Amino acid sequence: MHEGARAGRAEFVLAAHNDVDAVEDAIKRWRAGGGMGRAWIAVESLYSMDGDCASLESLVALAYRHEAFVVVDEAHATGVWGADGRGLAAAFEGRDNMVALHTCGKALGGSGALVTGPRTLCDYLVNRCRPFIYATAPSPLMAVAAREALAILSDEPMRRVQLHERVALAGRQLTERCGVVPSGSQIQPIVIGDNRRTMAVAAELQARGFDIRGIRPPTVPEGTSRLRISLTLNVDEAAISAMIDALTEALVRT
Repeated sequence: MHEGARAGRAEFVLAAHNDVDAVEDAIKRWRAGGGMGRAWIAVESLYSMDGDCASLESLVALAYRHEAFVVVDEAHATGVWGADGRGLAAAFEGRDNMVALHTCGKALGGSGALVTGPRTLCDYLVNRCRPFIYATAPSPLMAVAAREALAILSDEPMRRVQLHERVALAGRQLTERCGVVPSGSQIQPIVIGDNRRTMAVAAELQARGFDIRGIRPPTVPEGTSRLRISLTLNVDEAAISAMIDALTEALVRT
């Protein structure tokens, strides 16, 4: 999002994380300072480092009040959340002020991405978006893979049900054994704070066979270094319990 805003050469401002009032205040200040045209509110539906969700209903209402567009990055929600895995913005499909981006990677298992939004805007992007026009076209094989993945999402809802059950299990165990507040999503941060301790815990977990990475500044703010647990259907309940055993022991030892 940051790089896209810079590439677009449009004025942009930052608002406090997941704070609808802060977004509204930013728009009002921009307008009061002479800002012209339409404001664009860019958010992730499911945030990649905290595992929390944007208040999309409130943001859409805010956009209507201020004649703004909402741009939603669904990268971590596509395939996991919403009807048929259509993402957290699925409830707002068809609105003329909503644009959603869906990755074909992650849950869909491919590469590339989809942009969904009003027909006029999509036609504009096809004809005016230089990075799209002059990029190497995706492989037809990748398009077939994406179509098949989308069909699986619709035809096999039990995959999402099972993942959500594992998310709930991990949340309960993390609360009971580590005192961690669950994010409620498949992305669960364990904020440790100290960079060195974070990487030491991550190294111990990796040595025991769990692919859990340490995340340090500048990816996250100073003082919030963390482990990032990402749950998938590739692990079963026994593996989740074993991982939390290892995490509990590593946090005590480091």
